[in-house]
Amino acid sequence: MSQFISVFDMLKVGVGPSSSHTLGPWRAAQQWIQKIKKEQLFDEVHSIKVDLYGSLSLTGKGHATDLAILLGLSGTDPEFIPIASIDAIIQKIKDTNTLFFNLEKEIDFVNESIEFHRQFLPFHSNGLTFKAFNEKKEEISFETYYSIGGGFVIQEETNEIASENNEISFPYPISKAVDLDKYCKEQEKSISEIVRANEIVLRSEHEVNAKLDTIWDTMLECMYIGCHTEGILPGGLNVKRRAFTTHEKLIKGSKYNNKEEWISAIRNTEVKFREILKWVSCLALSVNEVNASLGRVVTAPTNGSAGVIPAVLMYYMVIENHDATIDHVRRFLLVAGEIGSIFKKNATISAAMGGCQAEIGVSSAMAAAALTELLGGTPSQCLEASEIAMEHHLGLTCDPIGGLVQIPCIERNAMGAIKAINAAELALEGNPEDAIVPLDKVIETMWETAKDMNKNYKETSEGGLAITVGLADC
Repeated sequence: MSQFISVFDMLKVGVGPSSSHTLGPWRAAQQWIQKIKKEQLFDEVHSIKVDLYGSLSLTGKGHATDLAILLGLSGTDPEFIPIASIDAIIQKIKDTNTLFFNLEKEIDFVNESIEFHRQFLPFHSNGLTFKAFNEKKEEISFETYYSIGGGFVIQEETNEIASENNEISFPYPISKAVDLDKYCKEQEKSISEIVRANEIVLRSEHEVNAKLDTIWDTMLECMYIGCHTEGILPGGLNVKRRAFTTHEKLIKGSKYNNKEEWISAIRNTEVKFREILKWVSCLALSVNEVNASLGRVVTAPTNGSAGVIPAVLMYYMVIENHDATIDHVRRFLLVAGEIGSIFKKNATISAAMGGCQAEIGVSSAMAAAALTELLGGTPSQCLEASEIAMEHHLGLTCDPIGGLVQIPCIERNAMGAIKAINAAELALEGNPEDAIVPLDKVIETMWETAKDMNKNYKETSEGGLAITVGLADC
């Protein structure tokens, strides 16, 4: 039976700056709390020790991994926590050396309670362990978790993604792109229709739509905030927010009162080629500037690549189709999510495992396929667009300066979005029957490239720009 990964596993609402280094550890802390509660150990916990390994350690400070763990242990949820409350929660822990464990009881927690280790655990680059001690300082719990990209968290002994879904029968079990293409041709359905049929096995049609709408509202809100916020990004690189200034020039004084009216205002702006490039880039930058500021974003499929899909979707809505409705948005997200799941099943979406090709490359491939469907492409053309987008991200390294999800990450989202649009147009102008490289082969190639890539270029900040451009240069 093919492993099922829901669209809502691929597109998650969370807090920046990183799905693997922030959202994943946050979720791991929540899972650990659930486990010790199930084992009836929670009431005995007097203190905690957390150890970070590999990429989680090497770029953990820049990715706010330690802060995410504090928030997870404090009982907050990344999807719902008020962003404005984060600083106060963190500051109170630091000031008092205590943590309000799962919002239930105060326990000791000092700086040394989280330790960064340079060594890698053998199972995965992003490893972390949680230890709990009773009042006698006796260890009562020891659990290891791995953040494997996109906010997915597993334990080695339960190496399954969405394991609760693996025994459920779905009408269209999909492992590879060729399976998806086959179902579309046999059933004479679009990719979004096939994906929706699988999703409604787990939840009602109304619930599917409601969750898709929440994802889109979060994306739109994120773009809106990013385009209307100026200043310097946190972290010490002194990176200036650029979306604000670019947006101000593009919007040309148009009046609007909310993000919905903002869409109409953008539709009324000039749409020459250069302006289109600027709009797409601006929207992508805006999302990742919010992400870099510990704002709320949608993993698509990761936080570091969160700007590509909303920017391409907005391109369709404000440039290509002024009559676009929420139905178009839902179709786009369904296609994008399914393409991402195929990459997840057969390769990786973790930069710590595969470099940035696994993040920006995958997000560009997801967006290209989704845009192609909305532009009238066949399912085969959608898959071809995805292949083109990934083919031209192969080998892309992850080398963030200072371990921060800022340089080159933010600009890469703009480039990934533009490539997605170009890939869609190339696919629409071609015949998929003439394609030499199928999507499954490029995914296989991406995974082989990932395995061959030196670890210095896999989100460790020990190679590339992270070394040639030091903090002193910034």
